[in-house]
Amino acid sequence: MHNAESKTKYKQDTSELRRRKSKRRESSHRRKMVGSGSGEPLGQDLADVRMELLDLDSEDDNSEDLDTKSLISSPLPNVSIPKANGITRDSDASTEEENVWSITIQMFIPFLLAGFGMVAASLLLDVVQHWLVYREVSEVYILVPALLGLKGNLEMTLASRLSTQANLGHMDTKKQQWSLIVGNLSLIQCQAMVVGMLASLAAVILGWIPEAHFDIHHGLLLCASSLVTASIASLLLGLVMVAVILFSRHMNINPDNVATPIAASLGDLTTLALLSWISSILYNSIGSASWIAPTLIVCCILATPIWGYIAAKNPFTKEVLDHGWTPVIFAMLISSAGGLILDYTISSYKGIAVFQLVINGVGGNLAAVQASRISTSLHLQQNSSGATEVPVVCVNPFQVFFASGGHARTARVLLMMVIPGHLIFSYTISCLQAGHTSFTPIFMTVYLTAALLQVILLLYISQVIVVWMWTKGIDPDSSAIPYLTAAGDLIGTALLGIAFHILNAIGDGDSDVGD
Repeated sequence: MHNAESKTKYKQDTSELRRRKSKRRESSHRRKMVGSGSGEPLGQDLADVRMELLDLDSEDDNSEDLDTKSLISSPLPNVSIPKANGITRDSDASTEEENVWSITIQMFIPFLLAGFGMVAASLLLDVVQHWLVYREVSEVYILVPALLGLKGNLEMTLASRLSTQANLGHMDTKKQQWSLIVGNLSLIQCQAMVVGMLASLAAVILGWIPEAHFDIHHGLLLCASSLVTASIASLLLGLVMVAVILFSRHMNINPDNVATPIAASLGDLTTLALLSWISSILYNSIGSASWIAPTLIVCCILATPIWGYIAAKNPFTKEVLDHGWTPVIFAMLISSAGGLILDYTISSYKGIAVFQLVINGVGGNLAAVQASRISTSLHLQQNSSGATEVPVVCVNPFQVFFASGGHARTARVLLMMVIPGHLIFSYTISCLQAGHTSFTPIFMTVYLTAALLQVILLLYISQVIVVWMWTKGIDPDSSAIPYLTAAGDLIGTALLGIAFHILNAIGDGDSDVGD
């Protein structure tokens, strides 16, 4: 009788220990999702090892003499436990240094690719400005900043959303991947159509007001060029972003570090090339095949509700479709303010043109990376605990850049990329004999100061705006980046204009380089 009771108790204890081990493994998995970015050891892992040893011993016939309580309750060694926000304590210097190098390597290569993409876009703009369509239909220039900003916003928010979902484990199965890909591609198609139409209408109106003359063929060309460019660029860049994120997950690389810069590197060049090519074809068709432009416009308008319906039925994109319009539209208005500053300064300082896309793109790119990482951290924290502490919105700027670990460490890494990156891009422009400015020591000092100040402001703004949106229940992945890239355009253009004013005042003005 006693043996039967002992066996029954033994089976119950074994079952209970296995249940507890399974529960601890699930808890450990969630903790690793939060702490994986730090690469530091987790105390929960040691608890899992002990539970496994205890379970193995419980299956031994002699395990009844094991003091299970003392084994479970014995103190764990002093290890580093990650806080909910992903910032670790008591990390040793070697681990932190390894993390810094890992972050730097993962970010710097895509950052360089993004910068060279912006340099290439600047050089392309210098070439296509002499095309017939740019000379005869000057309103195409108005479309350039609007569409470049639109594509940057849509693709970087797409990259940020997919990176967050990948880090949350929502792209681990084929079904989840298919749902996310179809929903997000449909969403950006719908957004591109609507905002592309608004941008073309703005170009038509702004082109009509000064001259008080409206050409129907030019108006149709602008609308068709804007819509088709937005649609094709959205599809191509969206597919590239999906491939980059899936490859990053396969290679165990944080998608937040690489997806957003690659989106920025390809966005400007691809969009500008498509806009120039399509508008040139449509301009050459005027008179001989004038029906092409209106046909393209009708097809794009009819396709928009279809894309919207698909996105509305997808659980991953429904909320963005309902509430994601305000950031994109307001970002276009903010970028337009930067365009007004550019129009004012470029008439006096020709050299601004070749640097404008670079400084604006680099600043917005780095701010988008930081915003994507902060957003992912907040999502992971909520996913692991079910609830998250309300973070502080208006933080001390000193904490944003000089706190130990976490996002402050990432901000320092991003700041360290600014000067080397701009030196490389400026040297490339100089070697290609592009632009209208001599690369003197005084010029480089003033230019790099403006670029560094721009990134400092944008990184602080990214910290504040992402946390503020999170506290208001707004998804930062879809709303923060458009504002940040637009702010990068406005701040970058303003600081660049001030820099050239200073250079002109101290006698280091433009010289005809590359004419």
